[in-house]
Amino acid sequence: MFPLQLLALLFIADSGEKKKQEKEEKDEADAQRGEETGSKYDLVFKRGDLLEVPRTLFTHFGIYLGGGRVAHFIPDIMPVVSGDQGRIKQMVTNSRLLLGVLTKCGSVRVDSVDDFAYGSEILINTMDKVCSRPALQGEEVARRAEKLRGDVAYSLLWYNCEHFVMYCRYGTAMSFQTFQFCKTVRNLLLSRGVAKATAVLGVCLLLYLRDVTACTALLAVLLPFIIWMAS
Repeated sequence: MFPLQLLALLFIADSGEKKKQEKEEKDEADAQRGEETGSKYDLVFKRGDLLEVPRTLFTHFGIYLGGGRVAHFIPDIMPVVSGDQGRIKQMVTNSRLLLGVLTKCGSVRVDSVDDFAYGSEILINTMDKVCSRPALQGEEVARRAEKLRGDVAYSLLWYNCEHFVMYCRYGTAMSFQTFQFCKTVRNLLLSRGVAKATAVLGVCLLLYLRDVTACTALLAVLLPFIIWMAS
């Protein structure tokens, strides 16, 4: 039995060395391809550029660091549940994103331009036209992005990828997407139509309960009134 165990150990060790060698060769080839890709993107983007990638329901943002690398802030549950850097550095899946949003966990990470864009069109520095603040120097923008690398608390509305890049490039953490979303919700909820519907619903509820108290009557009148005045 002992010779078989020894043979198995030798085989595993040899296999491990072979895999290690293959991994080193692959990493070297990837690094070479990365340098070539990086030099290609360096002709298009400048260090500190703000990159935008339109998605179906939102726009994703990142800061170009040079060498084909982009720093971007995304929701991700993996850094919380695992300390394995190999798994953390893998491309973030939709399930990791969703769990990150729900648990308010995220990370500022550096990925390749291709992984960041995920096949979508990349827009460059369009925020310069709409932001009232002037953009900082490219090197300062990139340094800010690099300094913030790591785990960061994430909020879909109050601190997302747009807040991150706006702070890095303009020195203010704000999000036009959040502003537009809140404005849309306000227009939907705080409208005269909603105020009228709330008033009718309150009267119907009082008639159904047949037990009108001062508290319920005040609520039935006050809620539609507040919505009406805010509309």
